[in-house]
Amino acid sequence: MNIEVVRERGMESHAAFLFDTVEAVNESLFTVEELQYIRQQKEDKKNIIVFNRLKHRDFVVILPEKDDNGALEECRKSGDDIWLQLKGEKNRDLCVIDNAGNEGKVLAFLEGFGLGSYSFGKYKVKEKEDVKTAGKVTLISDAVSDAELKILQVILKAAVTARDLVNEPVMTLNARALADSFVKMAREAGMDVEVFGKKKIEALRMGGLLGVNMGSTDEPTFTRLEWKPENAVNSNPVVLVGKGVVYDTGGMNIKTGNYMEDMKSDMGGAAAVGGAIYAAAMAKLPVHIIALVPATDNRVDGNAIVSGDILTMYSGATVEVINTDAEGRLIMADALAYAKQYNPELVIDAATLTGAAHRAIGKYATVGMQAKAEEPFRRLQAAGEKVCERIVEFPLWDDYKELMKSEIADIRNISTGAEGGAITAGKFLEYFTDYPYIHLDIAGSAMVSSRYGYRGIGGTGVGVRMLFRFFRDMAEA
Repeated sequence: MNIEVVRERGMESHAAFLFDTVEAVNESLFTVEELQYIRQQKEDKKNIIVFNRLKHRDFVVILPEKDDNGALEECRKSGDDIWLQLKGEKNRDLCVIDNAGNEGKVLAFLEGFGLGSYSFGKYKVKEKEDVKTAGKVTLISDAVSDAELKILQVILKAAVTARDLVNEPVMTLNARALADSFVKMAREAGMDVEVFGKKKIEALRMGGLLGVNMGSTDEPTFTRLEWKPENAVNSNPVVLVGKGVVYDTGGMNIKTGNYMEDMKSDMGGAAAVGGAIYAAAMAKLPVHIIALVPATDNRVDGNAIVSGDILTMYSGATVEVINTDAEGRLIMADALAYAKQYNPELVIDAATLTGAAHRAIGKYATVGMQAKAEEPFRRLQAAGEKVCERIVEFPLWDDYKELMKSEIADIRNISTGAEGGAITAGKFLEYFTDYPYIHLDIAGSAMVSSRYGYRGIGGTGVGVRMLFRFFRDMAEA
């Protein structure tokens, strides 16, 4: 969504008048009768009051009084509410007129409107008219700087790009196509990029990635993205690792019923880390970041790995495969071990890893765990609160390590019991790390089957805004 700053409102566009209090609405903008109506509606706890002007609508938006993270989220929701009211209109142009003078709240309102208006209509042909997107969006404000508006547009573009990747079907987004998408993003944003094909992956002996790929007719890829500005505030990079399983059938432990329906989203972690570094590079944040994405699909074939197989990983450790539907951790383990060569300040992974995480907290947050990274974890949690991509911390106690022991290999790929599935998955990944490490399980929040506010339906792009905020906070510390 491109937002243009203007001096005067175009009279054909709809308008959203933003006020900090109902008392601030004055007679220069509305009649006495309209003012009375606005005050009555506010008394009835309504924060958005609508006037139908025949050719357009005027929305009076009373922003929340508080100035905290919750207030910003209410502003995003207000932006989304107005989008829903405009969605059915032929004319979907909107002029936002800031009478509140609060930069953060105005930007949050625009963010909610922009994210809420997202639609994945690429494959609509006969029903193309069903695809509704925002028209021209203009802003009249003395409080919003050009620099902050530019950053907002970067965030929106990155989040939408991540959503598009998650929503794309595997028949057009296999591992190679995912890597090609990252190459395109890198070239646009000025990042360094390198894509390993199967021969290079074999030379590196990435047994987890190769093992999961054995059932596929498409070759795997391993993508490295790097944003290294000269004025970076960190001497050692922050490394991001994203799970890139472009489709997950479960392998020989095949998923049953409707559990396979949304498995094109199993690369949501790859989309999150790719979108985050893309945004950081476009915004030219002074933070050195590397993103690693192992990618393959997990399919059923005569050569596919089965329960009881032993894989030798990039780290040299051996893994006993107990369940082929626990494939994401296998490819992630290779990438986490590979990350050691960069002597990272911190490694953060993002993965749609476990149904256990989804069942524990639903779509409302991300499950997070940390090892040797308590202070960065708190900062990441704070960044998540700012953008309402919240993190619920689960422990990585060594008690769970006992559940991953194998009698014939160094470690099993799933635990001996059903309890604590999200934690034991994190414990498996921790085995391949020796640096400050944060694990994010976005299984519940990466894709939704029904509309979830401005997060939309389908891919949500979760992780992009949180990680970008984390990097921006690093840059501004």
